[in-house]
Parts: sequence; structure tokens; C-alpha cells
Amino acid sequence: MRKLLLMFESGLLLLGLAIGGMGWLQHQALQQVLVVNEERLIDIPGGATPSGTLRQLEAEGLLSNAFWLRLYWRFNVSGQALHSGEYRVMPGQTAQELIALWQRGEVVQYNITFVEGWTFRQLRDALARQEKIEQTLTGLSDSEVMARLGKPGLHPEGRFFPDTYRYVKGTRDSDILKQASQRLEQVLAEEWAAKAADVPYKDPYQALIMASLVEKETGVPQERGQIAGVFVRRLALNMLLQTDPTVIYGMGESYKGKLTRSNLREATPYNTYVNPGLPPTPIAMVGREAIHAALHPEPGKSLYFVARGDGTHIFSDSIEAHNRAVREYQLNRRSDYRSSPAPIIKEAP
Repeated sequence: MRKLLLMFESGLLLLGLAIGGMGWLQHQALQQVLVVNEERLIDIPGGATPSGTLRQLEAEGLLSNAFWLRLYWRFNVSGQALHSGEYRVMPGQTAQELIALWQRGEVVQYNITFVEGWTFRQLRDALARQEKIEQTLTGLSDSEVMARLGKPGLHPEGRFFPDTYRYVKGTRDSDILKQASQRLEQVLAEEWAAKAADVPYKDPYQALIMASLVEKETGVPQERGQIAGVFVRRLALNMLLQTDPTVIYGMGESYKGKLTRSNLREATPYNTYVNPGLPPTPIAMVGREAIHAALHPEPGKSLYFVARGDGTHIFSDSIEAHNRAVREYQLNRRSDYRSSPAPIIKEAP
């Protein structure tokens, strides 16, 4: 009996030593410093498993003793999925710290910013330059893109909200556009619900069109409401809006940086020197401030404005006062000069 007891005690001792040894080996594996000399991104594709990833990292020489790390994940992080994406590791980081990143799903995020006043073409160009974004819309026409986004038949201009959007590697370009589209619809609905009582728009889309004109004409934020007021009063008096940005938009790629008198007479759907009322669609992306200004135009009598050249404008109630302002601020005219209506411009040679 005593012999059996001694054997049992010896077995327990050996088992304890074995467990202790395994614990020590696992601790050593967790505390090992990853073999990286500079910042590195570890890219984990969709469907990857912790075990397979640890084996791969061991094969690449980034860590060792992956067996003990796999056991640690199995018994301590059981049931948690490994989020795909890029993980940033730094010199001095341990294997346990890497696993903690995986547990938190702390993948590397990137930013893309859409700017107020951009056209849809500029937006698409910005998306196409992002190497980490999965490009699914390359080669599609604008109408095909809108159909892919679940909005067939809608004109894309102005339907995306300018903002900074965060994404991870592998995010599809269409997903970012859907997010920007939903954000625009949300902001427009919120502003429309709080609009001034006497605005002349039949629906939110008309307000969006007006907001795009305000966005393109505004040089300093505090003038948005005044510019909107000028346009709204001109609409009420059945005056042509006569705003250069619509002419430029209608010219498309043929615009070379300067408007001529013949450009102002050119019959395009967007030429507000020829066509009464609003253009058929927005001409750019708009921020909340421009939408708010379009829906809350400042009261007043001004019907004209001319750019000073520093981003601000002179607002005038009469064509005589406007022409005086044009003469004054055309003397040393800058390339960004604009007025509504524009002065007579000499024909290009």
C-alpha cells in the first residue's frame, strides 16, 4: 500500500512538473519579442485562422514556438474569430501583444476625404488612387455606378456627402460611395425638415441644386446666406441666375480655365446665362453649411455680387451699383474673379 502511495505521489509530482514546464514554455512563447526591425504590417486575409496565421508567421521568421501560441489561443480565446485586415507591429512588441491586437480586432484604418465643391469625376478619381481600396467600379460609366449602388437612373452629381471616411484594406469602393450617399440623404433630410417657410423649392433635390451653386460661388463661409439670398431673389423675379460655375460645369472637359463671351451664349442645359431657373442637377458636392444656406437664404435687396479677389464679394441692389463694383475690382483682376452677372468679356482670339 505504501508503495502505491509513493508511486501516486511521484506521478502527481511529475504531472505538476510537466504542467509547470508547459506553463513556462507558453509564457516564454508569449513574452518573446517579435523579430521586426521596423514598423511592419501583417495582412490577415478573410477566412484565415489563428493557428494557420501563427504557423505562417513562424515560417517567415517573425516568431518562434508557434505551437505554444496556438495552444494559448485555443484555451484562452476560444470561440473568437480572427478579424481580417492589416495589423501594425513595431520593434520591441511581444507575441502576447500581437495576440491582444487580434483579440481587439485592432486593424489598421485609412482615411479618404471628399471635399466640398468636388465633382463626381473628382470623387471617382480620388477613390481610384487609393491602393488599399478594392476597386470594383473601374471602367463603369457614371450611370452604371449608380445602378451598382442601387440608384439606377439617378444623376450622380451632388449625391455624395463631402467628409472624411475611414476604411480598412480591402474595403470596396462601392461601399464607401454607399456610405457617402446615405450620409448626404441624412443631412439633406435633416436640413429640409428645418427649412425656412418661404423657400421656393418644390422638393429637397431643388434645394440640393441651389446648395451646389452656393458652394461653388462662396469664397468665405459667412457669405453663404447672402449668396443664397441673391439667387433666391433672382428666381422670384424671373431673372436669369447668370452664375459662371454652371457654365463651366456644362462645358465639361472643354473648359480651359477662362470663360469667353461666346461661352456665356453657348446653349448647354447648365448655362444659366441662357436658361431660366435652376440647372437640371447639382454641379458639385455640398456640405451641410451650403445646404443650410440654401434653405435659409438671408433677407435683403441685393441682386448682384462681384468678387473682390480675396474670397469676399461686394453685393449690390442695382445693376448700376454692380457695374461700378465690377469696374473697381476688375482693374487688377485675379484668375478667380467671378461676378453675377458677369461683365462683358472680350472674345478669345
